[in-house]
Order: sequence, then structure tokens, then C-alpha cells
Amino acid sequence: MREPEQSPEEVKKSVQAYWDDRAETYDDDSHHALHSEEQRAAWLSVLRSWTGESTQRILDVGCGTGVISLLLAELGHEVTGVDYSAGMLEQAREKRRERDRSIEFRMGDAESLNASDDAYDSVTARHLIWTLPTPPQAIREWRRVVRPGGRIVLIEGHWDFSGPFDGYEQIHEDLPLYDGRPPEELAELLREHGLENVTHEPLMERTLWGEVPEYEQYIIGGDVP
Repeated sequence: MREPEQSPEEVKKSVQAYWDDRAETYDDDSHHALHSEEQRAAWLSVLRSWTGESTQRILDVGCGTGVISLLLAELGHEVTGVDYSAGMLEQAREKRRERDRSIEFRMGDAESLNASDDAYDSVTARHLIWTLPTPPQAIREWRRVVRPGGRIVLIEGHWDFSGPFDGYEQIHEDLPLYDGRPPEELAELLREHGLENVTHEPLMERTLWGEVPEYEQYIIGGDVP
């Protein structure tokens, strides 16, 4: 029989410990980091089409080792990266130094951000929402920190593996969006929480991931009214 449901804070601590343990090797996987100039160029093209040409203040939530944050900075945006894992942030800061980029990386909770209302033009996140114990609270927070007319842009997926990831055995049932969701379902959730003009497109090209993805990958975004 399954143990009693854990509190959101207990779940977050378990998630934090998991990603701290994975931080040093996370970028070894071609799905996670950039391993060729072709892959880098492909991601720049995707992000440019979803964030626009003009300079924006972007909060990259659940930034991990800074892959998306660094690409956004390369496109000319003013980027702040937030993550709950100190280990991931250490890797991100090291890459920032190597690439000489002016990105602020700081500890933060995606569901309770230390930022003022309307502080950013956009929020981005990659493969984050499935790790959160209360996704609706996170979406409300992302809306709060994005100015009216700004955007929330998520890179997400949908998988249906036979069992939970190692390290997630005790918490996966406490994560409402564990295993991801089809884009249509996530689009409906974003609309339910006030986003407008929600659209999505597939991200299934081999170039983006280093190989053909084994499950559905996509990018989805909506406007903050």
C-alpha cells in the first residue's frame, strides 16, 4: 500500500535532492545540453520564433544547468535563471563564466517566486511543470510576474514509461503532471488559468535532441492578458 501523501514542501525537497545528485552528469545527455553547432542553431531558431526579435526581460524558471538561459542571452535578451537545485545552479554559473554572459542565476521556487508583479516580459521553462506538486499555483505565479501582454512559453513533452524514474518512486503520485501531458491537455490547463492565444507546435526534429525523440516533445505558449 502506498505511503500517505506527502506535503508539497516534502515533495520539493525530494525533487531538489534528485536534481542535485544529477547535476554533474545532466549535460552528458544530448537531450539535455548542446553537443553540436547544428543543435545549438536549431534551438536558437525555435527560441527566436517564440520570443521575438526585440530585447525582453525573461525569467527562465527551472533553468537547470542554464541551457535555455544561455541561448536566450545569446539572442540578446536580459535573462534571469531560477532553480531549486544548488547543484544545477553551480553548473549554470560555471557555463556563464565560460561564455562570458551576464545572466543572473539564483535559487528560487517555481511555485513561489521572489519577484515583483509584472517584472518580466516573458517566462520560459523547459521540462519543469511535471516536477511540480501544485502546477496551477506555478502558472498563477508565472502570470503574476509577467506584465500584461507578455508571454509564458513552455517546452514540454508527454511520455508513458512503464514505471517511475529512479529517485521518483516515492513521490511520482504526488506530482499531478508526472509523465507529462499531450499538448492539447496542457493548452487547456493554461487557458483555464487565464492565458490567451495559446498555441503549440511539435519539437520532434532529430537535430534538436541529438536523436529522434522516443516520446512527444513540443513547445507551447500563451499571452498574459
